[in-house]
Amino acid sequence: MDIQLNEDGKKGRFFIESDGKVVAEMTFVWAGPHKIIIDHTVVDASLQGKNVGKQLVHQAVLFAREKEIRILPLCPFASAIFTKTPEFKDVLI
Repeated sequence: MDIQLNEDGKKGRFFIESDGKVVAEMTFVWAGPHKIIIDHTVVDASLQGKNVGKQLVHQAVLFAREKEIRILPLCPFASAIFTKTPEFKDVLI
C-alpha cells in the first residue's frame, strides 16, 4: 500500500487511496516548527486487521525523524500504537 502525505505547514495527513477513494487517513496539525499533534486516525472496514493504522503511525514516525521533530499523539489510536511500540518512542514529546 502506498501511503501518501499532504501537508501545508499548518496541518497535514498521511493517507491511502484505493480507486480514487481515501480508505485510510491519519491527520495532524503543526504545533510550532518542531512538533506535530496527531489528532485523528480512520481506517476503512475493508482494511481492518491489516495493520494499516500502525503503518500510518510508522510513516509519521519516519517523517518526524527525517524532519527532526516530535510527535504528540492525542488520537487514542495513535497513542495506543506508541504505547505498544517502544521503537517509536524516540519521537514522542
